[in-house]
Order: sequence, then structure tokens, then C-alpha cells
Amino acid sequence: MKLAIVHDWLTNMGGAEQALINFKEIYPEAPIYTTFYNPNNLDDKLKGIDVRTSFLQKNKMVTNHKKYFPLMPLAFENFNLNEYDVILSSSSSCAKGIITKPGSIHICYCHTPMRYAWELRDDYIEGMGKIKRRLIKILLHYMRIWDLSSASRVDYFIANSTAVQKRIKKHYKRDSVVINGPVRCNLFNISENDGDYYFVISRLVTYKRFDLAVKACKELGKKLVVIGDGPERGNLEKIADGDKNIVFLGRQPDDVVKKYMAECKALLYPGEEDFGVVPLEAQASRTTCNCIWQRWSTRFSYRWGNRSIF
Repeated sequence: MKLAIVHDWLTNMGGAEQALINFKEIYPEAPIYTTFYNPNNLDDKLKGIDVRTSFLQKNKMVTNHKKYFPLMPLAFENFNLNEYDVILSSSSSCAKGIITKPGSIHICYCHTPMRYAWELRDDYIEGMGKIKRRLIKILLHYMRIWDLSSASRVDYFIANSTAVQKRIKKHYKRDSVVINGPVRCNLFNISENDGDYYFVISRLVTYKRFDLAVKACKELGKKLVVIGDGPERGNLEKIADGDKNIVFLGRQPDDVVKKYMAECKALLYPGEEDFGVVPLEAQASRTTCNCIWQRWSTRFSYRWGNRSIF
């Protein structure tokens, strides 16, 4: 049996890429087909492996894959996967849209249906100019049509959470089974040191709403340590406006991450997640979980249950 893995893009690390590492551990001989591959921004386990990129890659080390979004359906449909009996796609965007031969089996591990085309469409276009907003709405209309059509190419859907399972049912009218994503519990440990700081770790992207965490700590004069990188970092640094209590460390190795995770006063996690690996990693780090996992209002109601966290 020949198996191939298909992944949206490999330009940075996130929960989907951690799941991909597990797929490679199970199927070490399977090649990975993806739009872009930038090993400089990836875990060592995703370097030096058999990665086959789309025609979009050429010789570029792409960091911002979003600007190629309109061409991604074409990129995945151009892959020739006829030699494989099983295709495992890891998809939150267009990877599930690959075309397979009639006798093959296509299993999609769905991190979420295309969020910027469905439930987060209005958040995605918020703040754009009037003309750009209209053009993006037209583009997303056709992307939804393609997304729904490409979902019919999948033989079996696996959802990474019950929340994603409900989205698959709502948008694609397809059933799925839930297999939660991998959590590196053994990496983290409980520390006796209590640091006087709050903590954020993730890819820095808009929908995770880390702007609320930065605004909260700046307004209240609390120290915040941010580990991670992404397109939202510039905006977050602008919001911090040189506040010495807000520290951006960029991407850091695991030893640094687990130290800050174990010693933080609380993990701030204001966004609405598909599964939410980071809050579970926080639970593996502390006897009492101080993870705040909710969408805060813009008026900053800083409470967890009946207890103030600031």
C-alpha cells in the first residue's frame, strides 16, 4: 500500500504542523505534498524530509502564504497522486481539494473548514477598504463554492474536535469521527517557581485575538511575555507601543517554552480555537490550571469564573 500525505503549507509551526509530525512518525516513508515549504521556520522533525511542493513555490522561501490563496485550489488540483492507494490530507484550507484516482481512498484530517471563507469571513475582511472588501467578498464567494465542491472528493472525514465536527456537518453536510489532536504533555513539567508575568504562546495571527491580551496587560500595567511569530506580530508591537512590560521573544526552543509556561502567573488565550493545544499544554505544566480560555469583550472583563485573574 502506497500512502501520501497532503498538507496546506509548511511555512511556520502550529497545531496542524505538530499533527503532521505525528503523521510522519506513523508513516515515515510517505512523501508530503504541499504548496510551500520553508524549513527555516519549522521544527527539526520537519527538516530533511521528502516534501514535494506546488508550482507556486518555484525558488522562493515563502513566509506569507496568504497572498497566494486564490491560486491554492489550482495548485492542489495539479498534483498527480495516481500512484498512491491512500491519501491522508491535513487540511484547514485547500489541501482536501486534491484529485485522486477512482480506486484510492482519501481520508481528510480536518483542523477546521476554511475559517476565513465561512464563520470568520466578517472578521477577516474587517478593517479593509471599501473596494478591497468588495473584491474579497467576491473571491470568498467563489472559494466557498470550490470548498463545498472539493469536500465531496473526500471519502472519510476526521475532525480534531467536536466543534470542528459540527462545522463539517454544517458546511459540508458530511459526517465525521473525532480524533483529538496530539498534545505534547511529556514535554512540560510543574515548576515551584512562580514568575510575576502573564504568558502568550502561539502563531501570531489575527483570529487568535492576542491584541486583547496585549491591550489588557498594557492598560493594567502587567507584565506579558509573548513567544511566537507571525503576520500579526507587527500590529501587536504597535499596540504595545514600546511598553517595557510587554516582551516579544519570537520563536523559541522547547526548553525556553516549557520554562515560561511552567512559571507564568497565567496563560492568556482570548481567541476561540478549533481544538486548543496550548491550554492543554498549560494544564500539563501546573497543578492549578490558570489558563483563560474564552473570548473577552472589548471592555476587558478580566475574570475567570468568580475569581479575578488580574
